[in-house]
Amino acid sequence: MSTTTGFSAAERSAMKARAEELRAEGKKGSKRADGLQAVLDKIAEMSPEDRAVAERVHVTITDAAPELSPRTWYGMPAYSNAEDKIVVAFKNSGKFGTRYSTLEFQDPARLDDGDMWPVSFAITRWTSQVEKKIAELVHEAAGSPTT
Repeated sequence: MSTTTGFSAAERSAMKARAEELRAEGKKGSKRADGLQAVLDKIAEMSPEDRAVAERVHVTITDAAPELSPRTWYGMPAYSNAEDKIVVAFKNSGKFGTRYSTLEFQDPARLDDGDMWPVSFAITRWTSQVEKKIAELVHEAAGSPTT
């Protein structure tokens, strides 16, 4: 089982550098950079427990499906496809006073499996198994090629 206390200094530095690169790309890149910053700001506002999980979720999603764009959605970190449709969002437990955070897939997510399938997953703590499952789900939801 692995646990984390949040983003490493190297990860923070890389995210700041990426935001600067996106802004340098012009209007479309600036919109993506603004979305990234909004997500990072929302994560920073969370309680330490929620923030630690949200930071790992963010890294896992951006690694698993780099084509998804970070942005906020109803004040939550979310990730949208090329059509700007939300594919997945992270709802931290503190937002609505629940006992666990959830990773919620929206209609554009390609998780269809027969007549019924799960679209919301509770996360109580971060482990290597949780990370692996989220990466798999995001790959499938975004239609990413499997690595």
